[in-house]
Amino acid sequence: MQIGIPRALSYYNFFPFWYGFFSDLGIEIVLSDKTTKQTMSAGSSLVVPETCLPIKVYVGHILNLLDKGIDKIFVPSLQSIAPKIYNCSKIRGLPDLIRNVIKRDFTMIEATLDKSEKNQGLYSFLAEAVKPFGITDMDRIKQASKNAWKVYNNFHVMTRSGIQYKKALKYALENKVVISENQKTYPINIALIAHAYNLYDERICMKIFDKLENLEVKVYTADQLTQEQMEEGLNSMKSKLYWANEYELTGAAAHYIKDRKIDGLITINAFGCGPDSLMLERISRYARKTNKPVLHLSIDEQTGEAGFVTRIEAFVDMLYRKKRSGIINKIKIPTKKERYTNIECKDLIQ
Repeated sequence: MQIGIPRALSYYNFFPFWYGFFSDLGIEIVLSDKTTKQTMSAGSSLVVPETCLPIKVYVGHILNLLDKGIDKIFVPSLQSIAPKIYNCSKIRGLPDLIRNVIKRDFTMIEATLDKSEKNQGLYSFLAEAVKPFGITDMDRIKQASKNAWKVYNNFHVMTRSGIQYKKALKYALENKVVISENQKTYPINIALIAHAYNLYDERICMKIFDKLENLEVKVYTADQLTQEQMEEGLNSMKSKLYWANEYELTGAAAHYIKDRKIDGLITINAFGCGPDSLMLERISRYARKTNKPVLHLSIDEQTGEAGFVTRIEAFVDMLYRKKRSGIINKIKIPTKKERYTNIECKDLIQ
């Protein structure tokens, strides 16, 4: 038994759960390959130009799985994660979108999760996901869900402790929990705010974590926060939760805007995303009140890496200068005689 899972959208939030669940039931998971320019081009060719980049990438990953010969592909319809808390229309209608743009024969497993409706909770969603494999024993399904929660919780324990996403995912799938403290100190701390599918897809984010690491920047994300911290962030902005992924954007941003150790924020959003445009406007207004620098990066399939890198480097350089000037202003101004005396750099930064 095999099930194909596209390496896009909900994969970046829920794959540890899917892995624990399907593996416990003896179903082999086949992932699509990592996103490439070809993946984007293939997906973009089948949808209207106004479609957002994450959906174009998702369509490309479906095609990649079909090229691998996978005939059962998991395309969940995640309507609502809590009562009256909804996903965007494209994610909610994902099975219908795929059905209409990809005219190839395969079994689409379109399980629906809608906690705003009765009788569409997690167990009914999971039962629907494994029905095509002939698995109908609810006790067995509930037992598999326990293993799924174990893998999922282990993954989040590690990300909240500061373990990088890729390492935490690797350890979680190996049924390990590894907690290590990063003792290295960085001169600049930046909060990177984006949906997981924009943040951890290396082709979409253009390996921004590596770029910031090379600039001696420590990165913080929503994965390092608890739900309570993100809820408190939303409340501080006097914002009510409506979108399912608002915690990782608005909630996390508000929390880090108030955090004094954070020097600035970088947001990444897909061009043309309606919900994101509203959330980013709230973030910008809140940041202006606290005088916290924010860099907004908008991406689509035409975004060039050169301009992307230039903006990041300029933003980080501005944070360095801002921080340095704040320190230098505290230094006693030398007298006329002392002005020609060499001042070592270490004296300026201590």
